[in-house]
Amino acid sequence: MSDALRILLVGATGLIGGKVMEACVGREDMRLSAIARREAQLPKGIRMELFVAEPAKWGEVVEAIKPKAMICALGTTWKKSGEDEAAFRAIDQDLVLSVAEAAKAQGVERFVHVSSVGAAIASKNFYLKVKGEVERDLTKLRFDRLDILRPGLLRGKRDNDRRPGERIGIAAAPFVNLMLHGGFRQYRAIRAETVADAALALARRAARGRFIHDNDAIMRAAKTLPRLDEG
Repeated sequence: MSDALRILLVGATGLIGGKVMEACVGREDMRLSAIARREAQLPKGIRMELFVAEPAKWGEVVEAIKPKAMICALGTTWKKSGEDEAAFRAIDQDLVLSVAEAAKAQGVERFVHVSSVGAAIASKNFYLKVKGEVERDLTKLRFDRLDILRPGLLRGKRDNDRRPGERIGIAAAPFVNLMLHGGFRQYRAIRAETVADAALALARRAARGRFIHDNDAIMRAAKTLPRLDEG
């Protein structure tokens, strides 16, 4: 459809990427495409294009699709990177910035990036330090609109990709959330579906600027995504 918003998703094989695809099933107001390094399980009934290519070719895919908005849900874990700083940076920093630079070069107007609560350049935690550096460098690209999502612990089913401590944290999340108030609310666990809905809702917004969204802001944004039964 000519009036449908053309969105390109990177990170389709991850938890958030999968939920973004699920949220687009049956929608005609968005035209979703995705890039991945490997095949991803597509939700039943979805109408979309999935391009499987090596990262070096992703810029060519962006050029061919020419999306108006991009959602970046790329990311790995310290364990999956082999606890190697260079390997972690290769995905969470180098690959993210590479695809963002390709997007900027091709005139993508809106960029939605899923970061993490606590992201800060000055953090002593390597993971959060890298996340902060990425946020800084994305800002320097000067997209018309940049939305940075900083969710807490993500609640959602992953296939064989949960660390023991993370599983315990998710199980305890409903109780822990009740104890996190004030400035600590941002550390509450949040459903992956909520983050995905927020990313799609924000990709629709035309107002220019750089916006950072904590858990509460993510939940507010998610509620603004039009439902299929509306109108």
